[in-house]
Amino acid sequence: MKEKITILVIFFLFFPMLLHADEKLGLSKGQTVYVPAYSHIYSGNSERPFLLAVTLSIRNIDPKHQIQITSVDYYATQGKHLKHFLNEPRILKPLGSLRYIIPEKDKSGGSGANFIVEWKSGKSVNSPIVECIMIGTQTQQGVSFTSRGRVIVTSDD
Repeated sequence: MKEKITILVIFFLFFPMLLHADEKLGLSKGQTVYVPAYSHIYSGNSERPFLLAVTLSIRNIDPKHQIQITSVDYYATQGKHLKHFLNEPRILKPLGSLRYIIPEKDKSGGSGANFIVEWKSGKSVNSPIVECIMIGTQTQQGVSFTSRGRVIVTSDD
């Protein structure tokens, strides 16, 4: 009886993985990714700004194929374009990463800042991980957190 229960447990644990094993999840030839960023957050009843350094991280998680980063732009809370990071596309090799930094003292983005990242590839590849890491310290308090990008346009032509 124990053997049958063990087999059933194993089956129910691993069966969902078998159903999706042949799916090509996350493959794309290009995307536009929206990434939330926070150049500051608010603390206390008086809503004092707590300044944060922002690091945008773009990680090519495809182990075999490079991708091309075609655009990285930074926007303020109200949607105003603040900074264009690329003058020409950048190649991101397999398993490589890029970073772009907004210093802690730069509060121009505000609490609703964001990045728009565009990338493309000549073939279907694993979509990169695009995220922001925010960190700040004031007196004896430290804050750090991340936000993950969200695909807003897919270009699989």
